[in-house]
Amino acid sequence: MTFTDTHCHLYDEAFDADRAEAVGRALDAGVATLLLPDIDSTSTPRLDALLEAYPGHFHPMAGLHPTSVKEDYEKELALVRERLDSGRRFIAVGEIGLDFYWDRTYEAQQIDALRHQLLWADERHLPVCLHIRKAHNEIFALLRELNRPVWRGVMHCFGGSVQEAQRAVEMGFHLGIGGVVTFKNATMAEVAKSMPLERLLLETDAPYLSPVPHRGQRNESAYIPIIAQRIADLRGISLEEVADVTTASARTLFNL
Repeated sequence: MTFTDTHCHLYDEAFDADRAEAVGRALDAGVATLLLPDIDSTSTPRLDALLEAYPGHFHPMAGLHPTSVKEDYEKELALVRERLDSGRRFIAVGEIGLDFYWDRTYEAQQIDALRHQLLWADERHLPVCLHIRKAHNEIFALLRELNRPVWRGVMHCFGGSVQEAQRAVEMGFHLGIGGVVTFKNATMAEVAKSMPLERLLLETDAPYLSPVPHRGQRNESAYIPIIAQRIADLRGISLEEVADVTTASARTLFNL
């Protein structure tokens, strides 16, 4: 079986002590393809170094994370655009979005940054990787404002309701399903059970949000089969089917 981790940060400092071992465990678990969303100018060099160290397994995105949107966000945006225009191949614009979980100090700036990056993705025919936290209404409002017939992308670490999931799917989005689906009483379980399987993507968001039985520990891409097995159990299908369908969906969406 072959799996794809459509969202991980193995360039994060949390892996500095054993990055090679973590990559090896992922490959041994059948996770042959790993997608790397960017955060901001501080993470970019680390992301690029990981790409150079493991050619063929990792694929990069370019984007400005909403929690990195501060007073100087226009400078950060310019760097994102420079990367997108560099001639290098990026599989998506991400990780971009809105995050109002802690505060809304930079709400206007976050919306402006997201609008720019959505348009850049559209111009370049690239999918988007959306980070959404306490901001589903605002995301949907902006997507309606931009008024595209259909969107290509994934709502990463989807945490909305079944109704919001249906709305996202109808707009063209895939849903990123991670370790949260294994948590007790997780509403994500109903989303993973009821949405079309071809619209679900596997992800870890490593080093964050480890699945049970590793909850509270550092997450890593080797845990993708645990997430896949939970989806298989919820839907009453085989692990092989989850692996095959989600991998095919990732390959199509990100042109892998």
